[in-house]
Amino acid sequence: MKCQFCSCTDSKVIDSRPTDDGNSIRRRRECIGCGRRFTTYEKVEMSPLFVVKKDGRRESFEPQKIKAGILHACDKLPVSMQQIDEIVTRVEQKAYSTMEGEIPSEKIGDMVMDELKDLNDVAYVRFAAVYRKFTDVGTFMSELQKLVDEKI
Repeated sequence: MKCQFCSCTDSKVIDSRPTDDGNSIRRRRECIGCGRRFTTYEKVEMSPLFVVKKDGRRESFEPQKIKAGILHACDKLPVSMQQIDEIVTRVEQKAYSTMEGEIPSEKIGDMVMDELKDLNDVAYVRFAAVYRKFTDVGTFMSELQKLVDEKI
């Protein structure tokens, strides 16, 4: 690891502990050259995952896209960034756990909807409206009725 202060490539690990989410290791290092301390994070490198779109195109899995969709659905609702980040992390873990290298976009959308259904009904309906491409009020009402029936 190269020191950010003097570019020396020798350092020693002073402290090592898992991060709060448990997905990486935080290491506190001391540069052998200048003696200054800095922090690094170590994370398991995931094999690439591709999303298969409805039209058959394939693109790299990008958790930021999931987060953007959830942020849009949760706009002006009492949902914290921590809750959103937790959903993104869970969906990402589920997507990678398929171990197939490819996952249909519909499956990702369903995972997000399942998470939002438990978090906030309005966010769920907003996301569903875009994800399922509601074209009329009838489709919208049928999704609302499903939600109401599940809550009863």
